[in-house]
Amino acid sequence: MGAVDPAPEVEARSPRRRGSLKRELWNLPNVLTLGRVAVIPPFVLFTYWADPLHSFLAAILFSAAAATDVLDGWLARRLGLVTVMGKFMDPLADKLIVMAALVMLTRLGRVASGVVILILSREFIVSGLRTIAISEGMVISASQGGKWKTSLQVIGIVALLIHYTHRIDFLFTVQSIDFNAVGTWLLYLSLVASIASAVGYFRAFWRGLPAPA
Repeated sequence: MGAVDPAPEVEARSPRRRGSLKRELWNLPNVLTLGRVAVIPPFVLFTYWADPLHSFLAAILFSAAAATDVLDGWLARRLGLVTVMGKFMDPLADKLIVMAALVMLTRLGRVASGVVILILSREFIVSGLRTIAISEGMVISASQGGKWKTSLQVIGIVALLIHYTHRIDFLFTVQSIDFNAVGTWLLYLSLVASIASAVGYFRAFWRGLPAPA
């Protein structure tokens, strides 16, 4: 046998940067982001059991995750803790829990598989487009249509997670609400907003490209 090659070494050109990334991981906004990832296993378990109580608990966990998404972004800007690690983890955590919810809802027959394929395909396509835009020196910010998409999608998923018909006291009247029907309509509306915002992102990308020499 020939001489054994030494183990590969990681070239540390910027030790300060490596250390800063480790510190960034444990600041408050990023800890909240990690918390969103941590609730995915119990969320999936509650959704799997699918009885009225656990469906409601799954909806609460998903709602809490959505609330921390808003909170960690606000804290990062308020406390001056916008970091490279946060920019990577925040959208990743969002996509993971939304993907988990949609997959479980498809398994339960509460969402058509074609709708889930369209929603997830749009997310991957837009993420890829933004990556290409960054390589071209462009930053495509979230559009108003994208924000509407997110809001409708989150509320629709929460309603689909609750699923069952419940009687709600509106102070002046008591109504039976079919949460599955409400969630289905909201998810369809979010799909329309999703496709429209994706078209807007492509237009913004195309307009931002420099003219060929």
